[in-house]
Amino acid sequence: MIAARGHHYFDAKENMPLGKRQGYYKQSLAKMIRLGYEKSSRVKNILDERNIDPRKIRSVKDLEKLPVISREQLVKIEIEEPPFGGLCGKDVKIDRIFTSPGPVYEPHLSEKESIWARGYFAAGFRKGDVVLNTFTYHMVAAGLTFHGGLRKVGATVIPSGASSTENQVQLIRDLGATGYTGTPSFLIAIIKKAEEMGYDFRNHFKIKRASFIAEPLQPSLREKFEHEYGIDTYQMYGATEVGDIAYECQAKNGWHICEEVVVEIVDPATGKQVTPGELGEIVVTRLNNIFFLFRFGTGDLSKLIKERCSCGRTSLRLAGISGRVGEATKVRGMFIAPSQLKLVSSRFGELRLQALVDREGFKDFLTLRVETEKEGPHRAKLEQEFENVFHEICTVKIDKIEFIEKGTLDEKESLIVDRRSWK
Repeated sequence: MIAARGHHYFDAKENMPLGKRQGYYKQSLAKMIRLGYEKSSRVKNILDERNIDPRKIRSVKDLEKLPVISREQLVKIEIEEPPFGGLCGKDVKIDRIFTSPGPVYEPHLSEKESIWARGYFAAGFRKGDVVLNTFTYHMVAAGLTFHGGLRKVGATVIPSGASSTENQVQLIRDLGATGYTGTPSFLIAIIKKAEEMGYDFRNHFKIKRASFIAEPLQPSLREKFEHEYGIDTYQMYGATEVGDIAYECQAKNGWHICEEVVVEIVDPATGKQVTPGELGEIVVTRLNNIFFLFRFGTGDLSKLIKERCSCGRTSLRLAGISGRVGEATKVRGMFIAPSQLKLVSSRFGELRLQALVDREGFKDFLTLRVETEKEGPHRAKLEQEFENVFHEICTVKIDKIEFIEKGTLDEKESLIVDRRSWK
């Protein structure tokens, strides 16, 4: 695997001391709330209806006083008060307006801002790189905003968009592309097309670095890219409504939260922040003076990592995406998601399992059904290790492990079955 270029930072914000970081967020939030109350009719109404003095919103914890706004709600309020739902000041100068399905109209922040640049820098993209940008250059934000991030770090961009895989191969060959940004599935399709055309991708082309967004990077595909094709891979995470949210560094141990956003992990049912390490919905506020969208609910599930990263960045990290709101089930106050069970399964050679959630008296009872062989060394080892691995990933204790014969579970069955009755 090729390491990212150096242990440098995009700017000084990335490794600022914890006390200074907390002060930065407090000051930035307070300023945005005051400005939003002054310029945004929507923000003013939200605060006035709740008898909230804008001067009382001074910390990330204080954001709990405001409602979480889902994408569906954002569509609704923009229809009620076009074009931006009263979230944008009428006197604001906007560089661009993008749209996403709904439609949602998104005023683009100043081109001076470094949207996506932190992620590309952490992935090692620099001046001298020639990067294939396979995202669409259209009314959606993707193509142009990723283009801007790459230019901020000095890279040359090939705006290939969603052209055919054969055309992408030609561009990589003729223009000497050294990097790629797009989805992992499209890159593997390009590689397969190149092989069909008679090329040895690793030896005939120069692409050695890739940054993926908009689609999960499966561990098996990451291994293929890095070990078979010599491509160092990184992931970034964001949403069109709020821009970049988090990114991987060379340690590849969680996603660093960008300094331009405030991220909360909340209980989807209550909007209250959960304890770091607990699973919940990712809720984002982008610090800016144009679009006052506080507490945007992404619908994605994750948890926060508080431990310092070996790269030296001091930001909190997201532990990847564990699924979507609605897929998760709360057990004893903690959410578990199908993707977490899949990760547990992968630790034990892709064994098949299923979680059953029952109610015994006034307590939740969690049973894990696990397909495995009959009594033997493998079974004994599994019994010893399984509970620890499950607790590490899901943060919930198993009440009972039920070993069942291989082939018992139907592939169409849900990974989590909630059998509780609330009558």
